[in-house]
Amino acid sequence: MKPVLALVGRPNVGKSTLFNRLTKSRDAIVADFAGLTRDRHYGNARQGKREFIVIDTGGFEPTAESGIYMEMARQTRQAVAEADVVIFVLDARGGLTGQDHDIAGYLRKLGKPTVLAVNKAEGMTEGVQLTEFYELGLGEVHPISAAHGQGIRSLIEVALQPLNLPDEDEEDEAQDTGVIKLAVAGRPNVGKSTLINTWLGEERLVAFDQPGTTRDAISVPFERGGQKFELIDTAGLRRRGRVFEAIEKFSVVKTLQAIESANVVLLLLDATQGVTDQDAHIAGYSLESGRAVVVAVNKWDAVDAYQREQVQRQIETRLPFLKFAPVHFISAMKRQGLGPVWTSIGQAHRSAMIKMPTPVLTRLLLEAVQFQSPQRAGMFRPKLRYAHQGGMNPPVIIVHGNSLEHVTEAYKRFLEGRFRKEFKLIGTPLRIEMKSSRNPYADKE
Repeated sequence: MKPVLALVGRPNVGKSTLFNRLTKSRDAIVADFAGLTRDRHYGNARQGKREFIVIDTGGFEPTAESGIYMEMARQTRQAVAEADVVIFVLDARGGLTGQDHDIAGYLRKLGKPTVLAVNKAEGMTEGVQLTEFYELGLGEVHPISAAHGQGIRSLIEVALQPLNLPDEDEEDEAQDTGVIKLAVAGRPNVGKSTLINTWLGEERLVAFDQPGTTRDAISVPFERGGQKFELIDTAGLRRRGRVFEAIEKFSVVKTLQAIESANVVLLLLDATQGVTDQDAHIAGYSLESGRAVVVAVNKWDAVDAYQREQVQRQIETRLPFLKFAPVHFISAMKRQGLGPVWTSIGQAHRSAMIKMPTPVLTRLLLEAVQFQSPQRAGMFRPKLRYAHQGGMNPPVIIVHGNSLEHVTEAYKRFLEGRFRKEFKLIGTPLRIEMKSSRNPYADKE
């Protein structure tokens, strides 16, 4: 499981800037005034081979008792509960405030691992101004500049150090068990628990007509046709700003981690609600994680012909990046259409774990180039020489040659289509990486 780091601090200390720096994105809105971030924001980050989840939070006022600041404080408390390590962000220019002392007191009571990051400290690494932050009694002070990227690497190394993360090789070995991990993901109340109960033939999971009944990711062993599965019923991902109850504090992180650890994700949609932003968010995270995906539209028996047509159109327009995923229309309650879903899950897992021989990949590559050459870029025309497999779940194909940085995205999609057709890849993303050979004479005059 990926570790989770929560960024906590008073308003306008640079939490969102640090979040964007760690996730290499602009997902968090940044501006030079306080109170811009109100809900929790989740993102993937990587340092070296270590991957982790970062949570950005709004300005934290532990003593707030009403209004929007109380709700922001509740969001922050939930982020802290979800996190393995808290990064307490402070402002070197503004100095220590009473609000900082309140936050420090709250974090000390929890006893959760906390790292002090004093932001906006460019030019004052050894300055006397930083000594006051030791008053908080939370250990070593780490000066950083989120805007300029200074001190970030050492900060994350310190934050991840107490977690004793396993080596990447150990994680890979642990995953090779012959059991297909299937995560059933979707919004609250789309019928995830009902579907798993139908498969199991018993009321193994609490299913109730109220969103949010499932609070955690629940793993259930299952065997079908001699194949062992691990069914993961995930808590629904709610719209940001709606996850307020303390009992739901682990829902979002557990869902993201369940998707991350699965081999195949069954994305469950609600035919009565159509395709929503939350559905697209879950689908996008599954794709970003490289998981194989099968889409199932539940409650198909509860909609008329017009609604069915609208749902099919929404899938095409709102989830165009999932064209590789098979789509099924089912009723978990009435046990309709479930057989083909299992067929697609098996095909998706086979496709995700397929082994593609280098001679076959190279032959397909050269045939594709002969059929359609890559576009010339100025004086250079990319020359594709050979290809080999670089990974599984998702499959990765590495193409070697010269001037491959000029290969267009359209040409990569052309190659992807030919590889998919040859190996009959269903339900899995396919990544194609270009690796140019180094010119041995480039450094010589």
